[in-house]
Order: sequence, then structure tokens, then C-alpha cells
Amino acid sequence: MAQSLSFLLALSLLALVPLCFCDKTLGGYLYPQFYDHSCPRATEIVKSVVAKAVAREARMAASLLRLHFHDCFVQGCDASILLDSSNNIITEKRSVPNQNSARGFEVIDEIKSALEKECPNRVSCADILALAARDSTVLSGGPNWEVPLGRRDSKGASLSGSNNNIPAPNNTFQTVLTKFKRQKLNIVDLVALSGSHTIGNARCTSFRQRLYNQSGNGLADFTLDQSYAAQLRTRCPRSGGDQTLFFLDFVSPTKFDNSYFKNLLASKGLLNSDEILITKSQVTKQLVQQYAENSELFFEQFAKSMVKMGNISPLTGSRGEIRKRCRKINSINQNA
Repeated sequence: MAQSLSFLLALSLLALVPLCFCDKTLGGYLYPQFYDHSCPRATEIVKSVVAKAVAREARMAASLLRLHFHDCFVQGCDASILLDSSNNIITEKRSVPNQNSARGFEVIDEIKSALEKECPNRVSCADILALAARDSTVLSGGPNWEVPLGRRDSKGASLSGSNNNIPAPNNTFQTVLTKFKRQKLNIVDLVALSGSHTIGNARCTSFRQRLYNQSGNGLADFTLDQSYAAQLRTRCPRSGGDQTLFFLDFVSPTKFDNSYFKNLLASKGLLNSDEILITKSQVTKQLVQQYAENSELFFEQFAKSMVKMGNISPLTGSRGEIRKRCRKINSINQNA
């Protein structure tokens, strides 16, 4: 226990070290004031469109937040997730984590269209995703943070990267942690970013095995609260209903708060990837307990981890491009 606490303290101290948004090898860097002169109203425009979208449908906040996450874990934060299939591109939208699941693309299109009218060829789709994720969090009652900007957009996508790099609901704890470490995110980032499941939904197909056949023995997951499991089974049968939606946080499904962590401690986490945070690691369990007790601590770390995640391998300087339309690279736009 003492060792675990010492480890947590060390990680907490590391979290206080100022973040450098530098890409030292290629001279590029991100900073919040990137568009102050080239497109002064950029952040205001993004926030306005996101606010309207979330007002129309509260679920959209979680969808936009998830888009940024699923983008950054594949090739870095480069808006590759937004590209449709074309002659040389197979879209990431077809991947297992994204198919019938990733959504909010039309909101990003609306933001991009408004920005192109205001300041053509200035604001990248990758930066739009980062800003929309922050605004969605704030609009849902979560923390605010300054978003470092200056990312450029990729000229390609990676279907295999999307299939292999994004943590899956049924991954083991070690697999999820390895996928985070691959992106230079640590165990604290893992728990804090999992807290985004305080808003949004999951499909029946994402957790069905927990209800009927967790270990291949035809039995339900014994770590799941049995009354909660029985309730879930009424709408998620052994077969069929794959796309039926369930709240990730049934207590306050559209409010960004720390009830997700409280649910975990009550054995009422929906996904297997949620439950493993309290059953497979003492370090993550202690972090869950801390965030369940102290929402300010969770908010503070979530903001830091989001900035850190948003800095995964950005394209800067002369790399990539500023797409005219987020769904297509510019060379295709010009020939369309």
C-alpha cells in the first residue's frame, strides 16, 4: 500500500510539471494564441456551433469528445478520422471502434464551413476537433482548459491503426494500459480520461459478454452488480438489439461530473474497460476512489490529460495541410 501511495504521489508531482507543446525534432509547436491574428474569432465560432449542436441533442457532447480521442490515438491528432474513403484512402470510419458508433461529423462540417467563410484556409480540422472536445466538456458542466493550437491535417488515414490502437471495451487491463503508453500517456491519464464516460452512451454489443458469457463459461460477470445486470438484460438480450443504446453513467448521463467513478465503486460500471479500473490494479482503484471523493481533483487532472492527449504527434510547420473540407484532402477537393 505504501509503495502504491508513493507511486501515486510521484505521478501527481509529474502532473504538475509544466507541459511543453514543442515538437523539438521538426521545430513545430502548439500554443493557444495560434489564431489570434489569422482568425481571431476561430474559437468563438467553434463554441457557437458546438453549443447549438449540444442544445439540439445533449448526446452530441460525448460524441464530439470521443471523435477527438479516436483521432489522436491513430497517427496523432491530425483529423484522419474525418476523411471519407477515396481513391487512395480507406476511411477510419469503417474500423471496429468507429463503425456504427463514431458520430458528429456533420457538426464538424458545419464548424468548418463557418470558419472557411470567416477566414479561408486558416483553421485546421484537427484543431476544430480539439476545440470541439473542450467546448463539449464545458457545456456539459465539466472543466475548462486552454487548448494549444496549430495542428495541421493529415493527407491520409489508417484503418489498421484505428483497429489496433484505440482501446476496446473488452480489452484486458494490460492491453488498455499498453495502448495508452504507446501514446506516451500514463496510468493517471488512463483513469482520468476514462472519466469522459460520465457522459454518452454505449451499444449493447459493447458489453453483452458481461451479461451472459464473461469468461467463456456461459456465466455473467460476477464483478457486476447483479440487480444492475438484471436491469441491463431486459434491453440487451443474448442476441439481437446490438445497436440499442445505454447510458455509460446512468446517474447523470448528460452531466460531466464524477458520478462515473462512484458508479465504478458500486460495481455499476457498464463496460469491461470501466470495471477493470477497480479490479485489476490497486493504483487505478486508488485513483478511482480519489476522483469519486473529489470532483475538483478529477476535473483538474482531466484537463491536464486532455491537453497531453491533444499533443500526440501533431503535424506542424509544413507537414500536412489545412483541408478546405474536413472529409477530403485538398488535392481531391480541387479535382471534384
